[in-house]
Amino acid sequence: MSSDAERAAELRRLIEHHNHRYHVLDDPEISDAEYDRLFDRLLEIEREHPEWVEPDSPSQRVGGEPRPEFASVEHALPMLSLDKATTRDELVAWEARCLARLAVERLDYVCEPKIDGVAVSLTYEGGRLALAATRGDGQTGEDITANVRTVHSVPLKLIGAGVPTLVEVRGEIYMPVAGFKAFNEAAQARGERTIVNPRNGAAGSLRQLDARITAARPLSLFGYGIGRLEGAPPPAAQADVHAMLRAWGVPVNPRARRVCGVDACMDYIGELERDRQTLGYEIDGVVIKVDDLAQQGRSAF
Repeated sequence: MSSDAERAAELRRLIEHHNHRYHVLDDPEISDAEYDRLFDRLLEIEREHPEWVEPDSPSQRVGGEPRPEFASVEHALPMLSLDKATTRDELVAWEARCLARLAVERLDYVCEPKIDGVAVSLTYEGGRLALAATRGDGQTGEDITANVRTVHSVPLKLIGAGVPTLVEVRGEIYMPVAGFKAFNEAAQARGERTIVNPRNGAAGSLRQLDARITAARPLSLFGYGIGRLEGAPPPAAQADVHAMLRAWGVPVNPRARRVCGVDACMDYIGELERDRQTLGYEIDGVVIKVDDLAQQGRSAF
């Protein structure tokens, strides 16, 4: 391998490392100017040697030529919708049904914000992002891989030990409030159309036939689940799912928490409601899941 090829490989590794520090951990190690120098050098080498460009190179996040349409994607495992409860009494009644059905005296839960964005499925083969799809009707979605590749918090390649041969990561792509406001201010200054709200902004951005438009939108990801999994031990609990995703470089909402019983769930809901205006993203409630995955399938909420 030539020195330029080795340098390109090292630049890709460094850039993705710093992407992860900045977009996932919110803990950058270098300045924006230094990051730009690394990125510009990678682009320079790849322009001189296009045969070295890899699908998961950071340079491919900028998007390619427009596509004529979105292809359909059949989900290997359905992406199910959630049941709803709007009062404490409804939550208590649901827990009582679960306790009776499972013949247990107590249940642990994982609570996390219900992000007001777009549910997506991200399939990684050999650790590399191979397919991204919308939820659609739960059985069939749309192939939005080219657009999702432009979202900097979505890892193009999973990191860490124990990366499976195949895994379907499920999550929510959303538009942060600050990014939404900044985008609209810039659009207004140019005399262009603004976005109605962050959720519409995320949905519209992911359905652009020209991924270069998506690349210019402020989007981010929170992972929350695993669908199909091959080549790694299956998680036993929802909390384990979150730990696995974090270990692989997938951002997980830092407000996710394991709690015991309905009272702790209600405390979590109240805490999140008090902090709602400072979260930095729009929510439309709280997701509560039974932590034990063997039990969760019979008590999904």
